[in-house]
Amino acid sequence: MIRLGLIGKDISYSFSKTYFTEKFRAEKRPFSYENFDLKDISEFKPLVDDHNDILGFNVTIPYKEAIIPYLDKLDAKAKKIGAVNTITVAFSGKLKGYNTDCYGFKKSIKPFLKSHHKKALILGTGGASKAIAYTLKKLKIDFDYVSRTPKPKVKFTYESLSVEDIKVYQIIINSTPLGTFPDVNSCPDIPYDGITEQHLLYDLIYNPEETKFLKTGKAQGAAISNGYQMLIYQAEKAWRIWNATL
Repeated sequence: MIRLGLIGKDISYSFSKTYFTEKFRAEKRPFSYENFDLKDISEFKPLVDDHNDILGFNVTIPYKEAIIPYLDKLDAKAKKIGAVNTITVAFSGKLKGYNTDCYGFKKSIKPFLKSHHKKALILGTGGASKAIAYTLKKLKIDFDYVSRTPKPKVKFTYESLSVEDIKVYQIIINSTPLGTFPDVNSCPDIPYDGITEQHLLYDLIYNPEETKFLKTGKAQGAAISNGYQMLIYQAEKAWRIWNATL
């Protein structure tokens, strides 16, 4: 039995375990997939050292950036993005990091893009936001970040963001965990009154299917999408990477 798994924190809700377990069963593959819930990223090395039968990992919040120092090598794309969500473990024990979030995001957002979608706001500055930024650059869509606190390269804080600002950015992407089940009554604190029928709101969250962020945008006439299709695409890309190394 070949073992694969997910690195993260408080990940009992995880999409990945259910998805890959069902996939392996349907395809009659001799693979297992499990969650490795780490209280701190320092627990990762002992996990790898003690389990030499694990040949690959996915990585989720909050470790997509923190995992990098523990890896032996980065794929060129992951290196450019500065975040990792997929790892291969070679028979030599060497760990290589990849980013398939960018692929999943691009594939999932493209069907929603219209000619007027020229500028985007990325809510949040964590590891997931880096893959979003990389993809928007590839799509030639200008973007700015919104963060709780002032930071280099961050144009807006939630306090400084105005209705007029929202009107200028007709794609708004939530890369924060705000609104994830069970905290379904939370959402990013932005001026939703500025959202119009010309807007596209995209939430990386997939549980619930329609977050408060998306519901509020929908009520203003915006097109909306959750992160479920992104997860499917990034998972299948990770599967192809693992298969190529087996």
